[in-house]
Amino acid sequence: MKIILGKKLDMTRFFQENGDAVPVTAVDVRGCVVTQVRAHPKGGTEVQFGLGKRRRPTKPMQGHLKDLPSVRFLRSFQYPGAAPDLARGAAVAADIFAAGETVTVSGTSKGKGFAGVMKRHGFHGHPASHGHKDSARAPGSIGAGGVQRVMKGRRMAGRMGGDRVTVKKVRVVKVDAEKGMLYVKGAVPGARNSLVVIKGA
Repeated sequence: MKIILGKKLDMTRFFQENGDAVPVTAVDVRGCVVTQVRAHPKGGTEVQFGLGKRRRPTKPMQGHLKDLPSVRFLRSFQYPGAAPDLARGAAVAADIFAAGETVTVSGTSKGKGFAGVMKRHGFHGHPASHGHKDSARAPGSIGAGGVQRVMKGRRMAGRMGGDRVTVKKVRVVKVDAEKGMLYVKGAVPGARNSLVVIKGA
């Protein structure tokens, strides 16, 4: 299992030899280091990765990193067996992946604030005539009244976005090892400069 942390930059496109345009997302993976390797309590190996720079690290963070440079993000992952070629302080480069490889990309989606049911859940809304004054975008009935409460999981208006989103079967279009860049096909979750996790087989 190959894992690397990266920073989503922006989207662009590459042109293939036949002239087709391929939309890609640029991910900056420079500075990804292994900050901890230990045995997992339930078996296997737990490896912690770090990325970015923190201007004022806390005292616990300083003690945890010690001789390593300060990092902004820390993420831990469990390997079923021994982690291959991963030791504390080892740098993880972009060339662990190759062009044409299929990966899984996870990130935090953009926060969109408080949204109604039509935008958040795709409700169709009410007819715009005959007794629906000022209620065309309302949710309508929210269930039976005998239980005197709203059932858990009811789709209603609320805060939209800011969720953990994973996109599977994403193809790596190009790997630029010198610049520490990965270009994956299509869009990946998150805003610009947000953290993304790229996992390979």
